[in-house]
Formats: sequence, structure tokens, C-alpha cells
Amino acid sequence: MALRLTQPRSLTALGGAALLTLTLAACGGSSSSSSSSSNGGASSSADCAAYSQYGNLKGKSISVYTSIVTPEDTPQTDSYKPFEKCTGATVKYEGDKSFETQVLVRAKAGNPPDIAYVPQPGLLAQLVATGKAVEAPKAVSDNVDKFWSKDWKGYATIGGKFYGAPLGANFKSLVWYSPKMFKDGGYTIPTTLDELYALSKKIAATGKKPWCAGIASGEATGWPITDWMEDMMLRLSGPDEYDKWVQHKIAFNSPEPTAALDEVGKYLKDPSFVNGGLGNVKSIATTTFQDGGLPILQGQCYMHRQASFYAANFPQGTKVAQDGDVFAFYLPGKTAAEKPALGGGEFVLAFSNRPEVQAFQTYLSTDTWANNKAKASPAGGWISANKGLDLNNLVSPIDKLSAGVLQDPKAVFRFDGSDSMPAAVGSNSFWKQATAWITGQSTKDTVDKIEASWPK
Repeated sequence: MALRLTQPRSLTALGGAALLTLTLAACGGSSSSSSSSSNGGASSSADCAAYSQYGNLKGKSISVYTSIVTPEDTPQTDSYKPFEKCTGATVKYEGDKSFETQVLVRAKAGNPPDIAYVPQPGLLAQLVATGKAVEAPKAVSDNVDKFWSKDWKGYATIGGKFYGAPLGANFKSLVWYSPKMFKDGGYTIPTTLDELYALSKKIAATGKKPWCAGIASGEATGWPITDWMEDMMLRLSGPDEYDKWVQHKIAFNSPEPTAALDEVGKYLKDPSFVNGGLGNVKSIATTTFQDGGLPILQGQCYMHRQASFYAANFPQGTKVAQDGDVFAFYLPGKTAAEKPALGGGEFVLAFSNRPEVQAFQTYLSTDTWANNKAKASPAGGWISANKGLDLNNLVSPIDKLSAGVLQDPKAVFRFDGSDSMPAAVGSNSFWKQATAWITGQSTKDTVDKIEASWPK
């Protein structure tokens, strides 16, 4: 679901297809030196040293097709300027909110772009199955080995062949909280799941609500619970069982996923724990996900589990920082030594092996590009799991926190599970039955009904 992949839909889907062609002079030209240097780009021939490996690409062009549209397209295209300036190449950028359906149509019709930014492993596999995609060059593979964990590389490896480097990322394993309320109550950030539950009980014992939540999202109502369940599945059963569950190698109603949903219920179905907009569990279903965490600002709850993008939902003027009105902490694992991380991101998939296409692919897989992109994002809201990304180049404290977890050597990353399940489950029965569950349906009936919906 696009809402959960890069940014909330309200931020990313602000326009239709927007075609932007950037043509820049060869390295040393003056027409764009100011804009390039202001975004971490190259302003002299000396700055082009990192780009010499790509050769002289003057007169060559690379087409890029993506779901990243205005206003997020500007930092993207700005991050290409050093490459264009130093190689003489032109990047033709097309952002389209209908990307996920249209890219398959184009590939099957034999009219794919040179490069597509693919936001789901399942869609990546579908595109590879068309026979139009090409394997990533060795330089890209080597960069991914250097800068990302093996978990990320595995998602772009199909049939033993590696197809694309990760691009951006988003991070879901976060708990938003009130620093002031924690300080006033003498509470500390929990480092294990047991500590998180004990903290919740301690707050509830004072007569206050430790948690607030909202899952209403139009036709997608219920999806925040799927994220909760995925986080708990990853923590309680580990990455191997998580993979089996997502791939349906174990049934949806087997003991492990059942236990994961019950664990979510310990927080969201306990009336003493949760403020659901109207102050009760059932009202969680009618409270929008955008409003779900706002009671923190009114002192009506202490915590709210939601992804890094949720920072954009707080009212203008809200200070999001460790000493601010609201901040977040990492949703802990079973032990402090474990670092399960749930999230998403895009992969750079090519449909051509022309030298200029491979050069641009390689650039996007480097720490150079990751840092250029961070510098080109003055408003924040973008992270990467690239270990070469200097966290000091990220503006937002939440971005720094999220990227820091993803870069942690102990982190075990997994993609959002529902996005990788068949649509009949991941964007249908899982959402609907999660909503029925929060309004009173038993865990057993919920997992049984989802299992029954899985395509045969």
C-alpha cells in the first residue's frame, strides 16, 4: 500500500504524472554550479573526482520512472545534479502516482523506462518475471555488499540473480511519546518488550492511559494493526518464522502469528491501556490513523506506535525532538541485544544495460549519492539504510533516529509483511479482519478468517 511505503499518501500523491527533464552542462560549467554546490553537488573539476569512474557520458540520457511525485521529486532530482554535471549525462525523471500499475503495463508492452524505483519486493518479482529487467552490474552488487545488510540484498535477489540496490527507506518500529510526561512521571525508555509492558501497566495504575491509537483510513481501515502485528511477529518469533508467515509456509492461524496478534491485544484491547479517540477500545476503529497519536499533545496518553512518517501529522509548530513536545523511541525487541526492524523502501531496477544506465545505477548505490540526497532534503523526511550515509547530513531528529537503527549492525530488517502477501490478504482480509478484531472479534476467529481468504 503506497500509504505505508515511503510517505503518507497526503504527502506523496499530490499530483499526477510529472515529467521533469534535467539537462546540465559538463563538469566545470557555470550554469548550474550554484544550485549543485548548495545541494552537496560538485562545483569544480576537483569535486568531480568521485564521478570519473563513470566516464564521459555527454549526450547520453537515462529515463527514470517512479511513484515519487511533487514535492518529494525535487530533492530527488537535485541529488542527480552532481552526476549530470560531472558526466554530461541527462536524467529524464517521470513521477507518476499510478506507477505501480503502469510500470507493469509498460514492461509487458516492451516500453519500460531505463530505470524504475520499485517500492515493493513483490512488484519487483513481477517485473523481473516479464523478462524485460536486467541484472544489476557487479559494481552495484559490490556497493550493496559494502553499504547494506544482507537482508536488503535478499529482497532484490530473484532466482539467484541480483537485480537492484535499495534507494530510500522508511522505518516503522517506533513508539511516539511525550518527553515531558515521561520526565514528570519519572519513566525511562524501555529496552525490552517486558519493560514496555511493565511501563504500560505502571502508567495505567495511575489512572492514565499509556496508549492511544486510531486505524481508520477509508478503504484501508485496519492497516495500522497489521503493522503492529508484523512488529510483534518479528519480535516474538524471529525473522525466519516471519518470512515463513509472509510466504505462507506456515498458516496464518498457526501458533506464532496467533501469539503475535494476542501480544498486540495486550496493548490495544485492554480498556485500561488505551485512549481510542472516544476513550474506549472500539473507538480505535473510527479514529483516523492521522489523529491516532495526537492525544499525546493534550496529555491524554503517553505513547503511540506508528512509523517515522507520522512526524508530518503533528500540527505545525510542534517540536519533534528529544526535548520537544513529542519524540519517538525504538520499539524494543524481546531482549536489549536484539534489534528487529520493520520498514520499507524502494529498489533501483534497470531495463537496459547501456553504459550510461549502469553508471547511474552505480551512482545511486554509493554513499556519495546517499549523502547528496540527504543534503538535498533540507526539510527532512528521507532516510536510507546505506551505512555510508552520514547521520549528520540528516536534518530531522526522527530521521537520524530511524536511520541510526537501520544502520546498526545488530539490526535485522524485514519489509512490511502485508505488502508482500497476496492482495486478497494483505490489502483486503488482513485489514478487514483486523478491524473486526479491534471491535470485539476473537483472535482465533480473526486469524482463521484471514487464513481462509488466502488464495489456493
